[in-house]
Amino acid sequence: MEAVKVLDAKGMACPMPVVKTKKAIEQIDSGEILEVHATDKGSKSDLAAWTKSGGHELVDQTEEGDVLKFWIKKA
Repeated sequence: MEAVKVLDAKGMACPMPVVKTKKAIEQIDSGEILEVHATDKGSKSDLAAWTKSGGHELVDQTEEGDVLKFWIKKA
């Protein structure tokens, strides 16, 4: 998956991954993909809910060890 920007939110606790994701998504164009790396388990539900509420698309998410990776397509 081709992301135009990668956000490192590892080690941040709720709500910081969502706050940082919101800022990062404002810096890319509509239709582009933001890749987010987080370690806070709450990010799974938080980022999914935030993405949906903002009209964006959660294209994919994976878990590699303790790192959660999300690919969000900007609306």
